[in-house]
Amino acid sequence: MSLQRRLLMYLLICAPLVWVGAAWVSSTRARTEVNELFDTEMIRLTLQVQATLMGLDRAKGGASAPAVSQEADLEDLAIAVWDHQGKVLLTDREGTQLPLLTDAVGFVELSLQHEPWRVYYLQSPNREWLVAAGQKIGERDELVWGLVESQLLPWLLTLPVLLLAMAWAVRRALNPMRALTQELQERSADDLQAIPSQAAPAEIQPLLLAMNGLFGRIDATLARERRFTADAAHELRTPLAVLSAQWEVLQGARTESERSQAAGKLSAGMLRMTRLVDQLLRLSRLEATDGLTRTEPLDWQHLAEQAMSDSLALAERRQIELACDWPPEPQSPPDWRGDGDLLAVLLRNLLDNAVRYAPEGSTVTLRLKPSSVRVENAGEPLPAEQLQRLGERFYRPEGQAEPGSGLGVSIAQRIAALHGLILSYHPRADGSGVVAELTSP
Repeated sequence: MSLQRRLLMYLLICAPLVWVGAAWVSSTRARTEVNELFDTEMIRLTLQVQATLMGLDRAKGGASAPAVSQEADLEDLAIAVWDHQGKVLLTDREGTQLPLLTDAVGFVELSLQHEPWRVYYLQSPNREWLVAAGQKIGERDELVWGLVESQLLPWLLTLPVLLLAMAWAVRRALNPMRALTQELQERSADDLQAIPSQAAPAEIQPLLLAMNGLFGRIDATLARERRFTADAAHELRTPLAVLSAQWEVLQGARTESERSQAAGKLSAGMLRMTRLVDQLLRLSRLEATDGLTRTEPLDWQHLAEQAMSDSLALAERRQIELACDWPPEPQSPPDWRGDGDLLAVLLRNLLDNAVRYAPEGSTVTLRLKPSSVRVENAGEPLPAEQLQRLGERFYRPEGQAEPGSGLGVSIAQRIAALHGLILSYHPRADGSGVVAELTSP
């Protein structure tokens, strides 16, 4: 069901209910006012009769009870007066129906000839007589319904107009939603521009802001995917061409020495390709991550052992000694929380780069301090231009003998950013070597 149809249904149900409730309140209020009006008149009538009786000289009065004239007689109003002996002193035609209630005072609800009456009894100060004035309740109801009907008729006539006006107003109010729907339907699949929300109604502004945020995230994701695809295609083109050439060389080798040499180059190329694909996939997963899914206290000893173990084969091949420097007691490594698996990848990448570009026979040190983690080697200090470009994907300085993909620093920087840490590169204190330092801001 559409939002417009739902709103109209609610209005078509609620408006008549509210209208009926208003009519009921109006009739109740009218009944109260009418009762107050007629009750006041009945009290005034009994007081006037009592005042008249008090001025009469009863000693000179006749034995018969005076009657009200026919011109003043009303079928819905009755009056009667009794003396202390219960003798009728004054009555009209309907007054003969009123019962004598010697102890009654004030208003009494009665049923006379199967019709409801409201009677007011007034005792004289010396209880010489009792005055009663009554009125049919039906007369009051007739007046109440006459007042209500005079209001109901305009309400009934205007209710359809009101419902039509509400239907028009709902349709008019939902025009921004229809305009938004039409705009989205007409957009192309790659159009992720933000929808202007300043002029939109306040009720749909949060929706537009959420949609714009979603568009931004989708656009960023697509940009990452396009960049990743382009970079991967660019980076994989050369290794594939080299592997193809090495395979042709292997097939065309005539001697065992040539075949052995070609097979070695092909094997090295395959290893480089495997490492490149692994780094590409890892970087892609990291770039698609907005935050850490879990954090825990870090076991630095386990992380250091795992990272150094992963780098041991490369270090042995290049005759590099791996060292780990722990802070002296009672100091301890940084009290950080994070994802241990990701930080193990970060340390492995830092150690891998340090080992690859350290002079053969030198030492690479993993140094843990109370507020930082450092990986140092004894290589040549990097020029300022290269330091600025570290972290660019697929960037590798010219003249590198060791194979690589240029993604290790990018992966390490992304993991550091996910943990809210800063990864920086600089020379050692004596100006030599290269230090990769991980610190908290």
